[in-house]
Amino acid sequence: MTDLAFLPATELLAGYTTKRFSPVEVTRAVLERIGRHDKTLNAYRLVDAERALEQARAAEARWHKAAPLSLIDGMPTSIKDLFLTKGWPTLRGSRLIDPNQPWLDDAPAVARLREAGAVLLGKTNTSEFGWKGVTDSPLAGVTRNPWNPALTPGGSSGGGAAATAAGMATLSLCTDGGGSIRNPAAFTGLVGLKATFGRVPMSPPSPMGTLSNAGPIARSVADVALMMNVIAQPDPRDWLSLPYDARDYRANLGDGVQGLRVAFSPGLGFASVDPEVAALVAAAAQSFSALGARVEEADPPIGDVKALFDTHWHVGTAAAFAGMPAEKLKLLDPGLDVFVEKGKHVALLDYVAATVKRAQLGQKMREFHSRFDLLLVPTVGVPAFPVERRDPPGVGQDEWQRWTPFSYPFNMTMQPAISVPCGFTRAGLPVGLQIVGAMYREALVLQAAAALERAHPEHTRRPAM
Repeated sequence: MTDLAFLPATELLAGYTTKRFSPVEVTRAVLERIGRHDKTLNAYRLVDAERALEQARAAEARWHKAAPLSLIDGMPTSIKDLFLTKGWPTLRGSRLIDPNQPWLDDAPAVARLREAGAVLLGKTNTSEFGWKGVTDSPLAGVTRNPWNPALTPGGSSGGGAAATAAGMATLSLCTDGGGSIRNPAAFTGLVGLKATFGRVPMSPPSPMGTLSNAGPIARSVADVALMMNVIAQPDPRDWLSLPYDARDYRANLGDGVQGLRVAFSPGLGFASVDPEVAALVAAAAQSFSALGARVEEADPPIGDVKALFDTHWHVGTAAAFAGMPAEKLKLLDPGLDVFVEKGKHVALLDYVAATVKRAQLGQKMREFHSRFDLLLVPTVGVPAFPVERRDPPGVGQDEWQRWTPFSYPFNMTMQPAISVPCGFTRAGLPVGLQIVGAMYREALVLQAAAALERAHPEHTRRPAM
């Protein structure tokens, strides 16, 4: 029997169209899995089953009339608890926010999903204000990985990733300020896209400024493309959003990579990578050669940019809590308060110098992409690690940037980057390959990801739970 909770959105779309099954049946199947597994995984901070079924019934009626609002009408969708969502408290994993206030607004991407008829299930867990690379918070506790609940799903979008991997959501709306979409996608065997900065409108603006992005996590590249068609639509509240591009992100998914110029960097020239991860990523890169791409081993000219990223991240963190009384800061997640203090001590001229260096980094990557269409690197250099840790063994506590050097450089350069499953370790843990494109080329990134997905159909495997 088909497990409706695990069907990708593209198959749900076909089933809704032919009336083989309905949004109500699918939503009930997903809610049943939430009821069965979320006590273990803790992916959700809030689940609104009654409202979800109400939305599913409305979607079912539209599909019966052959008048859906969009191609994701009736798709069960989770929302990371960093997005404003009408009728639900947005608490950002923090004890500092009062839930007892009117919640009258949808963030732009949430508004587009609601207008498109998506079934909104609830709010997924995040680290406090999305500050770190795993998902636990003082407010909502620890989120676990469906592939092994003793391990982390990564972060800070670990709630959305765990929900999607466990069949507790079909699509998940998440954020990425330094890898928070791509890294959890890699740890949970999913596809996660950070588009070009500004492609998906965001409001209110993040204190992390132009590092922060909204984007999709799903179980297939086609589902990510389907979701992008909805959430990349314009919203006047984001003054930095890109001009609207009416393209269908699914249009070129079958075009392959024949003739593309592809750089493969096993470690960005400096980063250490777990041997199993390195072997799986190298095999995936080799697949691009077999598929007709011209692959060359080449490191982008950026080196280790942790110190540069830290300056931006710490200042953004300090700005988020500027003026907050000391007694309130004591309620913060231990480690986040350290970032706040570090940000307070960054001199203005040092911050301005960091913005100049960031611009130079972006220039270097633009020049690099005049030679290469795509860059392949690991998404994360390690597989998922024990859930009680904030960092893998051997890395200092609260130093998530040290074990995620492959993701945050492309937040600084604002380029599109996607994580795609490329294999499993001997322990059965998923590994992701990251495909990075030049600015504004997310359609090409999706096209390449789809080609890899066809060659490495690891995305079809499901955790045993």
